[in-house]
Amino acid sequence: MLGTSKNKRHIVNITLAILAIALVYSLAGTVFASDSSVPRPSIFNLDVEIPGSEHVPTISVTDFLGNTVENTGINAIVNGSEEVPDLVDPSKVDVVPGWQRLMMMAIGFLIIYLGAAKGFEPLLLIPIGFGTVFVNIPGGGMYAEHSGMLKIIYDAGVGNEFFPMLIFMGIGAMTDFGPLIANPKTAILGGAAQLGVFITLFGVAVLNLLPGIEYNMFEAAAIAIIGGADGPTSIYLSGKLAPHMMAVIAVAAYSYMALVPMIQPPIMKMLTSKKERSIRMKQLRHVSQAEKILFPISLLILSILLIPTAAPLIGMLAFGNFVKVIGVVERISKTMENELLNIVSILLSLGVGSQMTPEKIMNPNAVGIILLGLLAFCVATAGGVMMAKFMNLFLKEKINPLIGSAGVSAVPMAARVSNKVGLEYDPSNFLIMHAMGPNVAGVIGTAIAAGVFIATYGEAAAKVLTSVVH
Repeated sequence: MLGTSKNKRHIVNITLAILAIALVYSLAGTVFASDSSVPRPSIFNLDVEIPGSEHVPTISVTDFLGNTVENTGINAIVNGSEEVPDLVDPSKVDVVPGWQRLMMMAIGFLIIYLGAAKGFEPLLLIPIGFGTVFVNIPGGGMYAEHSGMLKIIYDAGVGNEFFPMLIFMGIGAMTDFGPLIANPKTAILGGAAQLGVFITLFGVAVLNLLPGIEYNMFEAAAIAIIGGADGPTSIYLSGKLAPHMMAVIAVAAYSYMALVPMIQPPIMKMLTSKKERSIRMKQLRHVSQAEKILFPISLLILSILLIPTAAPLIGMLAFGNFVKVIGVVERISKTMENELLNIVSILLSLGVGSQMTPEKIMNPNAVGIILLGLLAFCVATAGGVMMAKFMNLFLKEKINPLIGSAGVSAVPMAARVSNKVGLEYDPSNFLIMHAMGPNVAGVIGTAIAAGVFIATYGEAAAKVLTSVVH
């Protein structure tokens, strides 16, 4: 047995030695000769050319190793740069150094960390983070024209209204409008929360006074909608008015949605007293099936008659909700709120991440968007709370002002936060169903606000974008 083992080892060693010699000869021989006219031998037959490689240029071992080093990601980050079309004038180019790509990848990993480790909207932030990393890989080509996966995703549904529409359809299929129907007064709170959207327009004018920051009205409207804390609506509106700002607007909107549990409670507590936070609201009345069926149809008809520019978003919301409540197409309803919504959310988030490139993010205007978005969200939260306090001056049955903060359309996160803060002051005071009323009203309110902006600026923005392209 021992002898047999030794023989086997000898055979293996001899075989490896022969292969090593052949490999060294192949590398040192005419395969890497500088003169392309010299025949290229294979390892096993030195007189036979490899079929199809007759016109492939030859390189020396030194050139081969040099090219390998030059094509590493480390070299691209340290020494490389890339020319990209200017955001405002595509006929011009901006130079993006490699270190900026590295910073953007670091931001991508930070977004992944916030979603995975901190639980900040992981369904959205994790794909956005990976999209950010992917698009900034030096030489990765994942956003290459016609062939890059992220470019295909973006063109297919992010850069237009396709994915946001499907998201609204899924939201409609998973939304219960019962609390809003049972207590229509809470719709006012959802409307009041849109105060943040319109106040931000004045904030844009103030920031324009700072050197290096300049926004036009199209961009101001797209930024302001962040106050509604509605990612799909933000993408939808920025795609029509300011597509070059879509990336940072979408990330800001989704980030503030994720940070609802951190941002809203201090504002809610600052604007209310302990007595107000302990107000109990009576149980909501039962909502009949007929009311639930008529609501989305009525909502669609009103949007068509009054704000047709908002009808596409509201219409998809109504469609998804009608399919849910009608009860005769359960398979379609479940697909809308589960598989389809999940798939589209993944693609939409990857597409948003694909816009997180240095030329779009690392500039004063992008920083201004982050600050204005925070202002819009804080004002929206305060607007809903203050409106509830104002309504209590005239109502016999008082409204707990905490539910006013749910007027932003971060469904159902904002409603949960209202309920959580209320339970801190009265462990038996459950506000979740009451808060869902203004919460779903906020979704509708943000869509209406977007419709108003599109009606006001959409046609002019389309002309400007067309002129820039041509």
